Amino acid sequence: MPVPLLTIESSPDLPESADAVVIGAGIVGVFTAYYLARRGLKVALLEKGLVGAEQSSRNWGWCRQQNRDARELPISTKSLDLWEQFAADSGEDPGFSRCGLLYLSNDEQEIAGWAKWCDFAKTVNVTSHVLTAAQAQERGRATGKSWKGGVFSPSDGIADPARAAPVVARALRALGGTVHQNCAARGLETSGGRVSAVVTEKGTIRTPVAILSGGAWASAFCRQLGIVFPQASVRSSILALSPGAQGLPDALHTKDVSVTRRGDGGYTLAISGRGRLDPTLQSLRFGREFVPMFLKRWRSLSMGGLEGIRSGHEGLSRWRLDAPTPMERMRILDPAVDQATVAETHRRAVALLPELAKTTISARWGGYIDSTPDGVPAMGEVRSLPGFILAAGFSGHGFGIGPGAGHLIADIITGADPIVDPRPYDPDRFRASVWGKVADF
Repeated sequence: MPVPLLTIESSPDLPESADAVVIGAGIVGVFTAYYLARRGLKVALLEKGLVGAEQSSRNWGWCRQQNRDARELPISTKSLDLWEQFAADSGEDPGFSRCGLLYLSNDEQEIAGWAKWCDFAKTVNVTSHVLTAAQAQERGRATGKSWKGGVFSPSDGIADPARAAPVVARALRALGGTVHQNCAARGLETSGGRVSAVVTEKGTIRTPVAILSGGAWASAFCRQLGIVFPQASVRSSILALSPGAQGLPDALHTKDVSVTRRGDGGYTLAISGRGRLDPTLQSLRFGREFVPMFLKRWRSLSMGGLEGIRSGHEGLSRWRLDAPTPMERMRILDPAVDQATVAETHRRAVALLPELAKTTISARWGGYIDSTPDGVPAMGEVRSLPGFILAAGFSGHGFGIGPGAGHLIADIITGADPIVDPRPYDPDRFRASVWGKVADF
């Protein structure tokens, strides 16, 4: 069953030149291109497959501040405002609403951790309510269960992964930008030590600025440029249910399963953190950097198989600019679904919310969640190659902070005051070998 996705038309012609070229049309790439175009730049957006077809349409759709790493919280807060502003400015509907996110638990240690984060949130003017047992039971009444506590973040929300990236790309075209699907970027040309062009399978675009927002492909692309970017991917499996359930929370997280209302009235189901590690040459190369993160998550991760090698996004080969690349052989990363995980997710969801028994499974899919060693994205210019901007490694958080990330990249390129402090996201922090410590929040 394919991932639900709104499809849009491509621009008819590849431009000979552009002020900036964005490589990768996931949520970060489309918002980067959109904000650059709003500032009057001539922008070309390249996508080897379809806009939003990889992880940007395969996620939960959560746009949250709750439980964010302290380094990501400022950009999370800004992004919520930008989601709303985008709809008002463009007339497009990304399916965003501040419905609030509900967390319920019977684990006192987990509840204490959430409460600790809420105390921290108060220091940065973010509102999140710790729920008593009675309040948790009332908000979670659709479960019919008793709960020891939880949290509710009223200003957080959800957007629709099936349409968000495509409608932003459509807004970009309305501003005069161009969108090129089924058009892989094979590499860059340089002049005088800086970016001078992007080479695609359909021709070359002269440009002084190239932004790589290539998701799970980013490290392999960087390798072609002699840039080391440590990145690892986890294969997740989630499913969608048909409409028909009534009276459920729009977005609910529990330790057993998480449930999110979809734009079509159905629900997305997932087990938080559950995934498979598919061994690849790249994962072996960067294994040392990711040991701390994977040890922290060992209970929810299991070994996969050859799916990562077949997908081709984590190989160590070098590409030619005049020949097809692995990206042209794998237009859309669509890894195999872990059927056991899907079945267990559905079982848990129906047990938690009996109303879901009225629905049927409408889709199931796999996806690769790419991460950095410290769980924080890389956003900014790579100093060894002026004009090359990296925006990758969003570690499962990219959809919600996509607007803020795109705005920040546009700020960096145009020299505007940055929407948030860019220093925590500096790509060059990975130049030295890292044993990335993941922050407590």
